[in-house]
Amino acid sequence: MKNKIFVGIIIISSIVAPSCGKHGVRDERMAEETIDVAYPQVDSIVLRNTYPGHLNASNQVEVVGRVNGLLVAQCYKDGSHVDKGQVLFRIEDGKYRDAVQKAQAALTTAISTRDYAKTHYEAVKKALESDAVSKMEVSQALSAYQQAEASIKSARASLESAKTNLGYCTVIAPISGMASASTFDVGNYISGEGAPVTLTTIYDNTVLTANFSIEDEKFLDLMRDKNNPDAPKLTHIPLTFSDSIAHKYFGDLTYMAPALNTSTGTLTLKCHVKNTYDELRPGMFVKVDLPYKKLDNAVLVKDASISTDQSGKYLYAVDDSNRIVYTPIEAGPLYHDSLRVVFSGITPKQRYVTKALLKVRNGMEVNPRVVK
Repeated sequence: MKNKIFVGIIIISSIVAPSCGKHGVRDERMAEETIDVAYPQVDSIVLRNTYPGHLNASNQVEVVGRVNGLLVAQCYKDGSHVDKGQVLFRIEDGKYRDAVQKAQAALTTAISTRDYAKTHYEAVKKALESDAVSKMEVSQALSAYQQAEASIKSARASLESAKTNLGYCTVIAPISGMASASTFDVGNYISGEGAPVTLTTIYDNTVLTANFSIEDEKFLDLMRDKNNPDAPKLTHIPLTFSDSIAHKYFGDLTYMAPALNTSTGTLTLKCHVKNTYDELRPGMFVKVDLPYKKLDNAVLVKDASISTDQSGKYLYAVDDSNRIVYTPIEAGPLYHDSLRVVFSGITPKQRYVTKALLKVRNGMEVNPRVVK
């Protein structure tokens, strides 16, 4: 009987003891959950914002027809590069050549009339010395001479105007660049005397302008640091285009609008970009990575480690006792896609949880493993 009781106690002990051991192991593991943590990075950084914009040609000129007549020739290929001074179009010039000849003849007549009037005036002025003519005749001769001089000036002006109109019959490129397709086919009648008509447009694509707009508060940041030698330089600004463009491009800020747009609260800016590889065209979409502020000793944490609740942004920090501490923070802008600037709430000497955020809770004891 005693042996049976002893054996029963051993069996019960063997059943109960492992059960207690399991609970002990589980509690210990829960108290020592291994969690990845990191220290915030501290660095001197330049804050940037990316703004959408579009490209414009830095020099764009409409080539116009300023006379009336048939378009008799187009002297370039649509979409091709043209040089400054190159002939682009010819407009029939018959009536304008006639006008030049008539103006030339009128000038010759005016000169001849002036010469006669001058000779006559000198003759009557000499005759007056011997009282052969009256003073009235001298005055009349002088008046005729002066009118003849004026007629010459008028004739010369008419000749210059006629030559100018004749020159308009040959349309030349005012700048070098890419010429768009002609708006008129050869054989069409051009009516350009009353109001000039556009024949083509030339785009100088060697240097393009990226136009974009920034918020008024970012403008204030730029102006606040304008005279600071350590402020971000507004040169060599990264510009991003389609992935199909093989080369990298940078621009220099060259223009800032004198006034904000009251409807949008933004300010227009422009930066020049050299089209070194002839890959860019006016109208293309561009993203401008504009630096607007420099921060010394900025505190940076991994953006993925930040959570949000009704109170705002927060981190799970780890105190000196290896316990989780719910830590509200004031988060700033994103930096290099994966880091977030933290203005307040955590110091560089505090550890924070980087992974397994769903496994931890405030006050929980963990086994922190520092990772980079």
